[in-house]
Amino acid sequence: MRHRVLTAVLTLVFCVGCCLPALAAEKQYENLTDLGLTSKSALLMEEDTGTILYEQNSHEALPPASVTKVMTLLLIYEGERDGKFDWTDTVQVSEHAASMGGSQVFLEPGETQSVDTMLKCISVASANDACTAMAEYIAGSEEAFVKMMNERAAGLGMKNTTFQNCNGLDTEGHLTTARDIALMSRELIEKYPKIHDYCMIW
Repeated sequence: MRHRVLTAVLTLVFCVGCCLPALAAEKQYENLTDLGLTSKSALLMEEDTGTILYEQNSHEALPPASVTKVMTLLLIYEGERDGKFDWTDTVQVSEHAASMGGSQVFLEPGETQSVDTMLKCISVASANDACTAMAEYIAGSEEAFVKMMNERAAGLGMKNTTFQNCNGLDTEGHLTTARDIALMSRELIEKYPKIHDYCMIW
């Protein structure tokens, strides 16, 4: 279920960007005030301009679960862009990564997979084990990677977000908001549209 939540978030932002004329978006939707949603929090953002078309309690900090992986995916794409690794490079799974539980692809300690395969595992299966393996591969430890996540969040203006892990497993203080999720999702799909090759499979 959680991998479908991640896909739905990215797909929603993508579809809005594709379907609305960028310059007319705000005027076209000026009366979009009540969608009758039952969710605690929501925000609908137009991709090209960042125009907020609808929001409901969008600043309340809530546990993001697997939507956390949007930031993990963003840092993976940025690492490849910066030449820190190639998609074909090999990632070895640690005991810690293999022990994650929850949504996973059942990676074994010592197993190796390519960066590209790990990306698929995260995008399609919402794999907590693959997330953690990539975090350790990029930053040396999950803790160091989480620091990178929080620094990147601050750079995007995500003022009400604090990440405590790289995969979204429930833990105290791991919180974000609908508005902040929209900011990082827009950054990912605008800068790295290839993510759609994986996130729109479902």
